[in-house]
Amino acid sequence: MSIDSMSSKQEKTEAFGRLLDVLNVLREECPWDRKQTEHSLRPNTIEEVFELSDAIIKQDVQNVCKELGDVLLHVCFYARIFEENGGFDIKDVCNQLVDKLIYRHPHVYRPNQIGKPCPTPISQQTEGNEGDEITSEVVVENWEKLKLKEKNGNKSVLAGVPDALPSIIKAYRIQDKTHNVGFDWENCDDVWDKVHEEIDELKKELSENNKENAVAEYGDFLFSMINVARHYHINPDTALERTNQKFVRRFNYIEEQCKRQGKELPELTLAEMDRLWNEAKKKEHEKEK
Repeated sequence: MSIDSMSSKQEKTEAFGRLLDVLNVLREECPWDRKQTEHSLRPNTIEEVFELSDAIIKQDVQNVCKELGDVLLHVCFYARIFEENGGFDIKDVCNQLVDKLIYRHPHVYRPNQIGKPCPTPISQQTEGNEGDEITSEVVVENWEKLKLKEKNGNKSVLAGVPDALPSIIKAYRIQDKTHNVGFDWENCDDVWDKVHEEIDELKKELSENNKENAVAEYGDFLFSMINVARHYHINPDTALERTNQKFVRRFNYIEEQCKRQGKELPELTLAEMDRLWNEAKKKEHEKEK
């Protein structure tokens, strides 16, 4: 289905307005909604984002749609709360976002489009499109440079990386941001050299039973492997989560087969577990064909 064959702009606008109308009523008439604050909602928001992430990884389209709705509800709910406190409303959220997008895409929009109700891209202006030759890599580099120039932007290159990010995602974002300002290995061979260096240092500390040093070296090794993933355009968090899910599926198979045999897992030998693991692996491969 093409985008053009789906909902019109008017239908989308009406649907968004309907959401705001219902949220406003719930905020006034539902005891639970009425007592929520930005602080009470925050843990739920984190949970909703993880549920969305899970649906995306599983390629569950119906659940992606549902979880996007939950995340959108939270965005609108926060805006409503801060509107009540005299801070801003959803209009301000949308306009600030649009103006930021225009500012950070100078290859698509001219600066004089900031603040305009219907911004016109360069490609639709009589002067012609000046951004035809730009690559996605250059776009990302320019994005980071523009962020540093913004009046209320980040004061340093890494200031935009949230402290609360999960460690794997945080490491990836740190490396990505420093790459955009030229602090990076020039080629993949250099990255692999760093990996081998870090694993040798880790082995040394482990062999000498230096626990604290081993922890530090293990962190360095993981950081270097995340760098490998980034250089090969692999998202390490997505890759690890797929492996997590694969392990869970195969181990659940072992557990199910064990129950069918009327046994408990500890009664199986490692060799028996390994045989069932390979059975699960074979069934997955056959299913993929």
